[in-house]
Amino acid sequence: MATVAVVTARAGRRAELALMGLTWVIVVLARALVDYNAAYLELVDLAIYGAVWAAMMVTAHFVLDKVAPHADPVLLPAVFALNGVGIAEIRRIDYAEGTSFGGQQMIWAVVGVTAMIVALLLLRDHRKLRRYTYTAGFVGLALYLLPLVPGLGITVNGARIWISVLGHSVQPGEFAKIALVIFFAGYLVTNRDTLALAGPKFLGMRFPRPRDMGPLLLVWAAAMLIMVYERDLGASLLFFGIFLGMLYIATQRLSWVLTGMGLFFIGGAFAALTIPHVRARFDAWLHALDPEVYSSGTSEQLVRGLFGMASGGLFGTGLGEGRPDLVPYAESDFIIASLGEELGLTGLMAILTLYLIIVQRAFRTSIGVRDGFGKLLAGGLGVAIALQVFIVVGGVTRVIPLTGLTAPFLAYGGSSLLANWLVIALLLRVSDLARRPSGEED
Repeated sequence: MATVAVVTARAGRRAELALMGLTWVIVVLARALVDYNAAYLELVDLAIYGAVWAAMMVTAHFVLDKVAPHADPVLLPAVFALNGVGIAEIRRIDYAEGTSFGGQQMIWAVVGVTAMIVALLLLRDHRKLRRYTYTAGFVGLALYLLPLVPGLGITVNGARIWISVLGHSVQPGEFAKIALVIFFAGYLVTNRDTLALAGPKFLGMRFPRPRDMGPLLLVWAAAMLIMVYERDLGASLLFFGIFLGMLYIATQRLSWVLTGMGLFFIGGAFAALTIPHVRARFDAWLHALDPEVYSSGTSEQLVRGLFGMASGGLFGTGLGEGRPDLVPYAESDFIIASLGEELGLTGLMAILTLYLIIVQRAFRTSIGVRDGFGKLLAGGLGVAIALQVFIVVGGVTRVIPLTGLTAPFLAYGGSSLLANWLVIALLLRVSDLARRPSGEED
């Protein structure tokens, strides 16, 4: 058994290294195309850039080989590919707008990969996190409250979701997402039987007893209220979906999904009628091409993004040969539209396929791991990534109203990138146990 385990682990790591090589070619080629089309292709700079990426990839690979040899071999190459393509597109927008976001994002990528490695070295067993269930819930709520602290929180575009730390803006809600997923996983694995089986029936559906559901609803409702007060409605929608998804994974009750969808539509309708900020988003969604709505600036960003993607066609204009800079926040909120213009529908589908691979691997890990906490943790993180991508892409393509969320690993933002690399660290750690032979679980 031990010999088989070693052979399997080594085969997985070899496959990962081969995929890393392909990913490295994609990342460096994307940067070279951007620089070439901007008439700024310096081979020395490109060599340094490639060396940094190679160092990150090789280091991450060998750390996994030592501390998590059975970890999923596909996750890291997929994430590195997304991160590298995102940085190349941000650099392309820098050339058009005279900004330096691409260099900053590269620094955050190094920090994110380092944080992932440190997390893997410090956390050798994800099951230890279950001991801190309620601590994680408290930390998650505290992080959401930080932007409300006078002198610490800052308001940008009407949303108070950032804090100022040493002259830099940090979005603590990105890290609160991880803490609350840990809380939900710990609480649900302890109480899922009583949540699913105990409690009164109403209209053919069984509802849990208040004493069983109370603590969970309290933390969830508090997080939702804080986010609504801070006008971070995109994250509110994301957490509603995470909460509902994890509840379904734990109880396997379809009634929760139907009840949750009903609550979502009621809440969305109420918000659209009573909150001006939300009503403006709905107007931009429903009447994007209306001259009055467009001239007021409400739907201008959305319409420009749609026309940009339309001009990209099937194969795109090419990296560095489009005009994504005509769309406001092209490097963050609308990076999907930027990539859709320059890579076309084909390139955008390739990017969405990478996201699909990450989510599929998270769910596969959730199915394969033998402990209930790990199942809910991996499943919850997979739901979080899937929902965030759907919300972002759906908003940019006008399937749903815009929410202000950013695409994981692609969009500019240090807090988001760092938090998502920590999510990958947790998935790798859980997948190591899920893929490990039963005789070596401990």
